[in-house]
Amino acid sequence: MPKDFRAGFRIEPHSHERSQLIYATAGTMRVATRDDMWVVPPQRALWMPAHIGHSIVMASDVTMRTLYLRDDAAAFMPTTCRALSISPLLRELVVRATELPVQYDESGPAGHVIALILSELRGLQSLPLKLPMPRDPRLGQLCRALLDAPGDQRPLEAWAETINASARTLARHFQSETGLSFGAWRQQARVLEAMGRLANGAPVTQVALDLGYESVSAFSAMFRRASGASPREFRKPASD
Repeated sequence: MPKDFRAGFRIEPHSHERSQLIYATAGTMRVATRDDMWVVPPQRALWMPAHIGHSIVMASDVTMRTLYLRDDAAAFMPTTCRALSISPLLRELVVRATELPVQYDESGPAGHVIALILSELRGLQSLPLKLPMPRDPRLGQLCRALLDAPGDQRPLEAWAETINASARTLARHFQSETGLSFGAWRQQARVLEAMGRLANGAPVTQVALDLGYESVSAFSAMFRRASGASPREFRKPASD
């Protein structure tokens, strides 16, 4: 399915009979299930198994090029959501597939394109781009506020006041609901936000300042530890 969306557009919670490769050639998406959230920039895709409810918010203008696969065709794929890296070859194959008719000749050129896509999917590695989301309504509201203002530097105690809880209670709830401490969760949220902004071409210095870092070097060190690449390396389109 090829479709374009404006920044801020929201696709309400839904599910599909087929598994879905959620991918965009341009722009960044936030994809949320009941338990987790993923930031999906252009060099990445999200594997969404069939029947899992999810919503999508466009963090920028998005050129979505998504695929739907039958269970028998995608039996080798994970049964849970996974963030995946997209190679330049797979990118072009996905774009070509979205230009094909829904009913295509499986023994002709179109069938060869699809077969190559399935072959490429077999070799993709999962990426640690998941952000666990709490089920507790008050904690969920706080997490959404953190996502909307990733550069907010307020400490745990100040955020606890926003939901009329003690810092100790908030810390305990964060750990039990997400498996992460407050600080670790906020850092992961910032890493994912940075990935989306960098993939859209934002300057490294601007991203660092927007996310609350006092220096580019401090931001770069954090980003490299979390992602295995420097911000400038991530910002460049993949070349192999």
